[in-house]
Amino acid sequence: MQPAGSFFAYPAASEMIALDSGEKPRFWVTIDTEEDFDWDAPFARTGYRLASVPALAECQGYFERAGVHPIYLVDWPIVADDRAAEILGAAQQAKRCEIGAQLHPWVTPPHDEEVNARNSYTGNLPPGLQRAKMTALRDGIRDRFGVQPTAYRAGRYGLGSGTAAMLAELGFRCDTSVRSGFDYRAGHGPDYRDAPLHPWWVKAGQGAVLEVPVTTVFGGLLGRAGRGIYHRVAREGTHAGAALARLGLVERIALTPEGIPAQRACRAIDIAIDLRLPVLNFSFHSPSLQPGNTPYVRSQADLDLFYRWWDVVLGHLARRGIEATTAAGILAMAERKAAR
Repeated sequence: MQPAGSFFAYPAASEMIALDSGEKPRFWVTIDTEEDFDWDAPFARTGYRLASVPALAECQGYFERAGVHPIYLVDWPIVADDRAAEILGAAQQAKRCEIGAQLHPWVTPPHDEEVNARNSYTGNLPPGLQRAKMTALRDGIRDRFGVQPTAYRAGRYGLGSGTAAMLAELGFRCDTSVRSGFDYRAGHGPDYRDAPLHPWWVKAGQGAVLEVPVTTVFGGLLGRAGRGIYHRVAREGTHAGAALARLGLVERIALTPEGIPAQRACRAIDIAIDLRLPVLNFSFHSPSLQPGNTPYVRSQADLDLFYRWWDVVLGHLARRGIEATTAAGILAMAERKAAR
């Protein structure tokens, strides 16, 4: 049982942020902007690279031409990099993007914990150390980019039961760490299998934080029942889930260019629209902007496909009349609805 004020104390349907009659969803592009590291190696404080940072300029240019203002959820190594500060700072000052925070605890000071898989989820750290790392990252972004970050994502989606109170205390207004439909317990992380897809307010002390989950939907012949069946059948690994997808019974589709073909993403968009989700939350990792850093972009051909993915998906969103939004826009929408 999670305490009140926890992201894991899921709201009743009546407490979620919902679309009004005739109102259309918006979509949000969130980018985990981080260092390059070997995803298959043990976690380490040192030894990472920042070779993909220059590729942020091409990424920003692409989204500017598309009329999309992405939010770069930057972590500590990115904050400390002069090139990242120049590229993203210029776009932020021109109001062509937003800057938020993403916390990778193993590379964020203070370095008081043992580096291991369990501690890679910030929510597993002692509360005082969590708060200290969140404060360091918040202040680093403020000093580097001249903005107070209001949006937060826990690296590896690693929320803890006390995260909401800490975020509110530190001036964050929006969290986007919940990855609905995923279960990270095998690696010492959270369980989001039953998390809602609609945004909701989390009361935290005297304030509140808006949770905007990363969007993952379930499609297939089994319809809405597929989500529960997927988790029962695939709980021991991904092979059973892949088999369900091949049979067309149920498939889990995240809104990301990383590992999800464009046509499947377009199906997911249609499902999300049918579910009347107010926000379609897309995400990817910035190292995928350069070949060789992630399993999803290994070659120049993969990178070309990455951008073609966005061509297809943005075209489909436009045909469905779904426009881009920002963290500021999402918060304004949620506040307006809460004030009624």
